Amino acid sequence: MLKANRKTMIITSILTILPVLIGIIYWDRLPDVMATHFGFNNEANGFSSKPFAVFGIPLILLAVLWLGAIVTAYDPKRQNISPKMFSLVLWIAPVISLIAAATMYPVNLGYEVDITFFSELLLGLMFIIIGNYLPKARQNYTIGIKIPWTLANEENWNRTHRLAGYLWMICGILMVLICLTQLVPSEWLIGIILFMTLVPCVYSFWLHTKKGL
Repeated sequence: MLKANRKTMIITSILTILPVLIGIIYWDRLPDVMATHFGFNNEANGFSSKPFAVFGIPLILLAVLWLGAIVTAYDPKRQNISPKMFSLVLWIAPVISLIAAATMYPVNLGYEVDITFFSELLLGLMFIIIGNYLPKARQNYTIGIKIPWTLANEENWNRTHRLAGYLWMICGILMVLICLTQLVPSEWLIGIILFMTLVPCVYSFWLHTKKGL
């Protein structure tokens, strides 16, 4: 699986550490202590040293990329993981790295960026994409809703992921609408995420106890 995706691994690895080059270019203009985490109000609530922000964060994400790829490639049920699902795993880290750089660097260079807007939009789109793939995910130990009842029964896995797929897509669309309209506070996203996480787990448990799946 790793050999078959060697080109994608190289591309995603380069994109993941690309923010390092940007940080080096703007090194002299960046503050020694950089804002690296932000709250719903766009105010910084987490800070890191410049070396860690420029080098550490992309390298950590690079390690996450490779760890995820290796763990997925050596999953005992890796034959159930489709090439599209494996590609999705590979692209998560570079997307996060580039989005983080696109928000972190401008803010630390003195530009105004609506980080909450972009974060909510990205989160919603990500859940829509993942939700589209979940019903197609076959039973494995790496990708999907890996709880005791889904791992113990293939039918339980399939039904749970079918429900989760629709639910995640609906919630993702709802997040995008909240982001674009600003009709409700951003804090509502926490409740939406909890809802879309807990409902499939409860449903899987119900299938196990009531349906014997």
